[in-house]
Amino acid sequence: MTSSRTDPLPRARTTGPPGAAGEEPAEDGQGGAAATEVSGGARGPGPRVRRRHRWDARFSPYAFIAPFFLFFAAFGLFPLLYTGWASLHRVSLHDPTHMEWVGLHNFSRLLEDDFFWNALRNTLTIGVLSTVPQLLMALGLAHLLNYKLRGSTFFRVAMLTPYATSVAAATLVFAMLFGRDYGMVNWGLGLIGIDHVDWENGTWTSQLAVSSIVIWRWTGYNALIYLAAMQAVPHDLYESAALDGASRWQQFLHVTVPSLRPTILFTVVVSTIGATQLFGEPLLFGGSQTGGGSHQYQTLGLYLYEQGWFNFQLGRASAIAWAMFLLLIVVGLANWLIARRLNKTH
Repeated sequence: MTSSRTDPLPRARTTGPPGAAGEEPAEDGQGGAAATEVSGGARGPGPRVRRRHRWDARFSPYAFIAPFFLFFAAFGLFPLLYTGWASLHRVSLHDPTHMEWVGLHNFSRLLEDDFFWNALRNTLTIGVLSTVPQLLMALGLAHLLNYKLRGSTFFRVAMLTPYATSVAAATLVFAMLFGRDYGMVNWGLGLIGIDHVDWENGTWTSQLAVSSIVIWRWTGYNALIYLAAMQAVPHDLYESAALDGASRWQQFLHVTVPSLRPTILFTVVVSTIGATQLFGEPLLFGGSQTGGGSHQYQTLGLYLYEQGWFNFQLGRASAIAWAMFLLLIVVGLANWLIARRLNKTH
């Protein structure tokens, strides 16, 4: 009687060199080379490759953003610092390399300069006359375009057309429209019995004319910014307001405007900065750096231009530039305080 238990098959050696069963083991040199090749194929990248990958992951983002900082340092930071240094010296355009230290004399002289205060007052007036109607009209146009309209894409492109128009072309056209004798604006006023207005030589009339150029150029641009913000407002808010019986006007006041509060603050600040730096429109409107015969619409930008390029006083012009810069800082701080208070209340 044979036993049902069978002997196990001999196990293959796991310590021997690779090869088929019954094959003669390879020589020491060949077996070592094969083992080295197999282990080398399974090994990861070398230390040099890992180091290069680590450097690439660490420094590539800085290399990508380096062009911006290089251009900003060359065309933004350096002119700003150099202008601040020049504002502390007496510098003539005839010899800009020769600087005479005067300290804060250029700034103290501005405080006693009636033309500087006149330019500052004109800048603030034109800024208010152009910013307030501009943003109100932009908000209304964006509200209309936010609803489904036939040909809405055409209207959006049409609103960007004034922004794409050059400052020189737009200002020259408006200068002809506001002409005293043959301007179309005076022609229209004559139809309703109003005498011709000398737009350029009057104080308020000239500032209104310059403000109208700014309004025409920037209303569509701000309207598209408001439209983009309106489209991000959840539709559930409008549906809830409609279920509560709110009309479109009530939805606009109680849903749209509160949702656009950060965007409105942003456009106010940007428009204020643009009004502070206003230069091309008043220069081309009258064709003079003095802003009219009695400086009635001379802005800070025009006053800087007059001091630097006509009176050849680069130090004084640099002080005006830094005064404008400090004014913009005040505007930015005011915006930050208002935004912070609004965030606390809501």
